[in-house]
Amino acid sequence: MIKILFVCHGNICRSPMAQFVMQDLVNRRGLSDQFYIDSAATSREEIGNGVHYGTRGKLKEVGVPLLNHRAVQLKRADYDEYDFILGMDRWNRKNMLRILGEDPQNKVSLLLDFAEHPRDIADPWYTGNFDVTYDDIVEGCEALLNYILEQGLVF
Repeated sequence: MIKILFVCHGNICRSPMAQFVMQDLVNRRGLSDQFYIDSAATSREEIGNGVHYGTRGKLKEVGVPLLNHRAVQLKRADYDEYDFILGMDRWNRKNMLRILGEDPQNKVSLLLDFAEHPRDIADPWYTGNFDVTYDDIVEGCEALLNYILEQGLVF
């Protein structure tokens, strides 16, 4: 089973969006039994809060099912639990490594590192643009899934 953890600052906008998009992609391909997908925050600011209304609205608009989710914080033990630990921007990555410690197995990266044009995914909490964030997350999740399939990590 491939275990994926998406991480952003507060775990209410980008990382749950990526979690739900990725879950939808694997479900549509009939691969849900081969994946465990979750999300977490680098900060404690939103712990216990639900998914941001902008993320909920965008996912509803595009037909991606919303899952029950409350913000949780990334913890050091997550390093051993997950195969891929994916941040949304360079600031997330810096804070992820601060929490996780070193990355000897190269599990930590940015979601769009798997895409043709690696870059940060803008935080819609600040930009207000959930459309652009959604498009970037879909691009990253599709690229990640293709990578996993190409590597023969699932069948």
